[in-house]
Amino acid sequence: MNQIIDDYSFDTAEKQAAARQFFAKVYGFMFFALIVSGAIAYQYGTVEFIGKYFITATPQGGAKLSPLFYVVVFSPIGVALLMQTMINRLSFPLLFGLFALYSILIGFSLSTIFVVYSMASIAVTFGVTAGTFAVMAIMGYTTKVDLTKMGSLLSMAFIGMFIASIVNFFLKSDSFGYLISIIGVIVFTGLTAYHMQQLKKYAHDSELSADNKNKLALLGGFTLYVLFVNLFLSLLRLFGSRD
Repeated sequence: MNQIIDDYSFDTAEKQAAARQFFAKVYGFMFFALIVSGAIAYQYGTVEFIGKYFITATPQGGAKLSPLFYVVVFSPIGVALLMQTMINRLSFPLLFGLFALYSILIGFSLSTIFVVYSMASIAVTFGVTAGTFAVMAIMGYTTKVDLTKMGSLLSMAFIGMFIASIVNFFLKSDSFGYLISIIGVIVFTGLTAYHMQQLKKYAHDSELSADNKNKLALLGGFTLYVLFVNLFLSLLRLFGSRD
């Protein structure tokens, strides 16, 4: 990535160094979140844990999702909105704390995939996701085409897809879920390219204060992390082998 930064974007050594430093922070935050979420998901992705904390018995002798499961699944939405809307008011340590909390909650949410899909399909899908993500990130960074309009359209599509996913969470329609996953692959790969282009602009902006740049790097890492996880889940739903 450093070679790409040097070759395509910044015309002075000072600007190149600033860009490398900015993107090192962006990807540092992203990888931090992926490691935290992945470690928690792997550690607690067992039938025993899921059955104890995410499933509760009904009076009729059946089983249903526990209140804790809904908290784990839906509370990250509130954390994400708080981070994005309050970025200028929150201090960097508090913003990072919310980011870490989000990563932990997503980790527990992702733990369920280890009792649904085979380990082999999870590993393969993660590798495919990483490769696809890297290609789109490089394309977004190096392209001379303005992706603003595409980003706006994909952002609206993401909102629609998000609402549809919540509806389908309760409907539990396999065919509808499959369609959402197909659209998701397109939306999340496109948004990866778009956000990389936006981050490139932040890296180039010399008027930003060091604190604001750190916050934008954190928010950039958060955004890329969210896109990576959602792309991974979309591909897993499409191609993953169930146990």
